[in-house]
Amino acid sequence: MLRYLFFFFAIACLFSHAAQAADSVGFRTIKTPTGGDGRSLDMGIWYPAKSDQALTLVGDNPAFVGVPVLKDAQPLPGRYSLVVMSHGYGGNWTNQAWLAEELARQGYVVAATNHPGTTSRDMNTPLSGRLWERPRDISHVIDALLTDTTLAGIIAPDRIAVIGHSLGGWTAIEIAGGRFDPDRLTADCKANAVLAACAVYQEINAGQDAESRTLLGDNLRDGRVKAAVSLDLGLARGFDPTSLAAIDIPVLVIAAGAPNPKIPADLESGYLASNLPTTTTHYAEIPDATHFSFLPICKPGAAAMIEEETPGDGIVCQDGGGRDRKTIHQQMASLIIAFLTKALPRT
Repeated sequence: MLRYLFFFFAIACLFSHAAQAADSVGFRTIKTPTGGDGRSLDMGIWYPAKSDQALTLVGDNPAFVGVPVLKDAQPLPGRYSLVVMSHGYGGNWTNQAWLAEELARQGYVVAATNHPGTTSRDMNTPLSGRLWERPRDISHVIDALLTDTTLAGIIAPDRIAVIGHSLGGWTAIEIAGGRFDPDRLTADCKANAVLAACAVYQEINAGQDAESRTLLGDNLRDGRVKAAVSLDLGLARGFDPTSLAAIDIPVLVIAAGAPNPKIPADLESGYLASNLPTTTTHYAEIPDATHFSFLPICKPGAAAMIEEETPGDGIVCQDGGGRDRKTIHQQMASLIIAFLTKALPRT
């Protein structure tokens, strides 16, 4: 959720063709309105498929490695769990494409949406402060997919989960039933001003008037969501502990364990996990993962290229040492798949 995420996803090409090969992951993009306010959502959707057509890379650009998919392929018949993904502050729907592709291989339909105002292609301060729109976006995505003529028939409406990274993790906990208290966060930030979450919250002018504080404190739970995954979230200390203790769906909390005073595991993911119900909460801290290890794999030379383009942003390619990002991704994916297998059992 740091401003570092203003890298050039905004100018990168999303697609490039790869060699002919068989694959099992279909992919398409859609745009859906959220209501009469002019807000609309761009999203990518991955799903089980089979075709002999040429593979396409999604999310591939000069800095980041894309994932191979079958663009616009017909879905395989079946009934699949739905996973909706929420990106971090300044990110976009390609940020966890690596995870979406792996989940689709495992038999999930995955939808990753942009959040207007906080996406790399649409950073807008008046909109970005309307954080309550983010969980509403997730509900709109679910609405759209459950009525989509191509996908509705293969989605099991009783098996829906949400996964979010950084500010997306905050979004996932909102959907699960967490209640945000702007006054709590404001007070906490006086004691923990170094936290990146506090800097971003101030930067986007969130909770600056009585109306916005009321909207931020609303109950934005979506009862259709049966499981939630938080990936190194921020703004955790703004959640009312009582509301966290009342969340009645399984939650997986994954923290980046590499030392980072701006996003310390104990004050963000650790705070969240310690206030959630112990019987339904799973917590994992990955010692050599950084906040940016949840982003795509960087290509050789990407860090220097990004750093030259925007000094300070080369950090997005840094991991905690010891293992490469691909290996860290494999561990993350294994944790998430094991969790979802139990949380969303197939009948």
